[in-house]
Amino acid sequence: MSQQSPRTVLIVDDESSIREMLAIALEMAGFKTVQAENAASALKQIASRLPDLMIVDWMMPNVSGLELCRRLRRNPDTASIPLILLTARVEEGAKITGLEVADDYITKPFSLRELVARLKAILRRTTPKGIEEPVEYGNLRLDPVGKQVTASDRLLALSPIEYRLLQLFMTNPNRAFSRTQLLDRVWGGDVYVEERTVDVHIRRLRKTLGTELSDLIQTVRGMGYRFTIGTNYTD
Repeated sequence: MSQQSPRTVLIVDDESSIREMLAIALEMAGFKTVQAENAASALKQIASRLPDLMIVDWMMPNVSGLELCRRLRRNPDTASIPLILLTARVEEGAKITGLEVADDYITKPFSLRELVARLKAILRRTTPKGIEEPVEYGNLRLDPVGKQVTASDRLLALSPIEYRLLQLFMTNPNRAFSRTQLLDRVWGGDVYVEERTVDVHIRRLRKTLGTELSDLIQTVRGMGYRFTIGTNYTD
């Protein structure tokens, strides 16, 4: 783990004893955990804040863990969340089905040490630059460990909100975000902020980046904003 805020793992299981056991093991390993007892509760948690990874029990009442994973993969806002399926099903066909939507498949009973190791391996594999390692585009560099941004080796003075906006943009280049999505991802879904607040912070961020770099953040008419790399993206 890097010198950053703990990564958040959402544990989805209808058995409270399993949720608590996993939470203790993961928190001892340096993770932050949140819990959900079913798919509906998990979706509510995700709407408030996207987790860094999810551990999902396959066999849950109403909406199964497998169906929850399928729904997450179909939604562009949640499709990239790393998923681990937990299940007692050991047959080959079930594993193949599970791995079609999840990043890993762990059968019960399982070793907590092995689960934590596999979870860390998935995060190393799926974490984009800019979250744990520096990311650069031209002379613009974001260092997530020091939480610093430099342009041509000049340190930029960014507010925490402006830093998180730029980090989201730089880790998702050429992706358009609506104002609502930016509010959810940067401010958090449980905080009430008007959409025009996004425009204010974008203007400040562009001003801080300076004339040479401000055009990297493009306005997508009728939607929101996009951090554009290359010349093939136009509104």
